[in-house]
Amino acid sequence: AHGFRYFDPNLNLAGVICNRIGSRGHLDLLKAASSAVPVLGGFPDDAAIRFPERHLGLFSAIGNAIPQDHFNAWAKRASEWLDLDAILAIARSAPTLPNTTISAEPGARSCCVGIPYDEAFHFYYDDNLRRLEANGAELVKFSPVHDSSLPPADGLYFGGGYPEVMAAQLSSNHAMLEAVRSFAARRGPIYAECGGLMYLTHAIRTLDGKSWPMAGLLPTQAVMNDRLQALGYAEVATAAPSILGPAGVKFRGHQYRYSTLDPDPSGVERVYRVQPRRGGSQAAEGYRIGNVIASYVHAHWASNPSIPAALVNSCAEWRHARG
Repeated sequence: AHGFRYFDPNLNLAGVICNRIGSRGHLDLLKAASSAVPVLGGFPDDAAIRFPERHLGLFSAIGNAIPQDHFNAWAKRASEWLDLDAILAIARSAPTLPNTTISAEPGARSCCVGIPYDEAFHFYYDDNLRRLEANGAELVKFSPVHDSSLPPADGLYFGGGYPEVMAAQLSSNHAMLEAVRSFAARRGPIYAECGGLMYLTHAIRTLDGKSWPMAGLLPTQAVMNDRLQALGYAEVATAAPSILGPAGVKFRGHQYRYSTLDPDPSGVERVYRVQPRRGGSQAAEGYRIGNVIASYVHAHWASNPSIPAALVNSCAEWRHARG
């Protein structure tokens, strides 16, 4: 708490909540010890209502993986162990938030972008989605797990998620896989990140050694490992024109994955030059086939607002070309 309070003098740290405390006495000791920042309460350690973990972090609320009883139990703990009056007073004292309206690039055009969103795909920066909308895109969610057809979209944005966990269901949805293949064959724009890249490969090989056929757009398979394969921020520059804009477009993102591609898709064009922020050699990535770009990098488009504008424009152009 002391470090958070004084490391950044511009940070207005009004209080802390301690986690996994042992008792009321333990909480009293923490309150007495924290002279720099008020301790507003703490949550006791309770194995019975811990949120379950898996690779890439906690289970998400998608797919009813966490029972409502857990949330009710933690709400009860909050009422018993936190100084809610003090927390509410701090919240009410906060200044008005700045205007966060996202401005569209000049010449924004309308289109419809399909967003896979279900148990397999739900890692998206909300800011990215808002930037697509600000540039004229209508976003339509669909489920590669449950739906048998694509929405009437002019482009697809496959985010990250847990396709390896849902590999059997994704693989058995032949109608959806064929719809994605057909969309790509007609040169429909597809942008895919991490889990989305895995879905576009020939197969996902899970930890039990089984290979589950996928969309087959990239001539490789995504192989799950029991250890982390990449973690960290990266800076990306495009080496060729693409659905994301001209050559030389730069943006920032991160990688956090347990899978690798095997074999290396050596015959596929790579339009990304990825430089790790913490050093290391540059890598050629960003696999492109037709109007498909797939990468392990999760991009944050606030680092370059021209990218969502270019993607919307690519989708609108394809829409216009189809008449």
